[in-house]
Amino acid sequence: MTQPTAAPSLLGVFAHPDDESLLAGGVLAQHAAAGARTAVVTATWTADSHRAPELAEALKILGADAPRLLGYADARNPASAPGGAVRLVDAPLDDAVGSLVAHIREVRPDIVIGHDALGQLTGHPDHRRAHQITLLAVEAAGLPHLYPDAGEPWQPAALYTATHSESGVGLLGPLLQSVGKTLLATPDAYVTTTVDVSPWAAVKWEAICAHSSEVARERPLPGLLARLPEAERHEIIRTESFTRLSLGPTPGDPHRLIA
Repeated sequence: MTQPTAAPSLLGVFAHPDDESLLAGGVLAQHAAAGARTAVVTATWTADSHRAPELAEALKILGADAPRLLGYADARNPASAPGGAVRLVDAPLDDAVGSLVAHIREVRPDIVIGHDALGQLTGHPDHRRAHQITLLAVEAAGLPHLYPDAGEPWQPAALYTATHSESGVGLLGPLLQSVGKTLLATPDAYVTTTVDVSPWAAVKWEAICAHSSEVARERPLPGLLARLPEAERHEIIRTESFTRLSLGPTPGDPHRLIA
């Protein structure tokens, strides 16, 4: 009898608390329910900020490990770092990459999930910076000569970047435009994986609501979603789209440079 394939372990790397729930909450909940280890690294908002306990509650709801915070400040919110930490967008690149490499090597995930190159639909600078750091860190994590003090090397099999296609924006587009936000969708061809997370939509929404300070505000997406009729909200959160990026050596890869 063929044994069922175990669900791959996941490590999400996101810029802010709530990004994990909004962009990949369904996939995180799905994998946790299948018995896989899931964890999330959050680049901004420090442990002594008011959003840290909200993040902890959201991850608990999703079945993920305790929060892992890089401890940088949000580019647009000084309250994100009461102790005066440097902003993520101003942090030395090598320091930020090394910090993330340490988490990758400790968790040893099969798959890393992060932001896309556009920084999602609104192009937030923290999202874009987190994408750049993640690209470098997932490759560096497998190379023993890079960041040798950050733990034993570990190479994830793939990086999936959460994204929104031009044809898949749907109700989310008008919702964001209603508060003056931009729409930076990716071409449809860039989306390699779309997951129907309807069975976990209720858990995903509960995790989003755990970020109560964002739900209470008018312009952030959790607040916008909270004011929608349930059917419209479900339509927006029931699918999650990603672009798969292969990592590490691929023996026999037919798509290689001509030597």
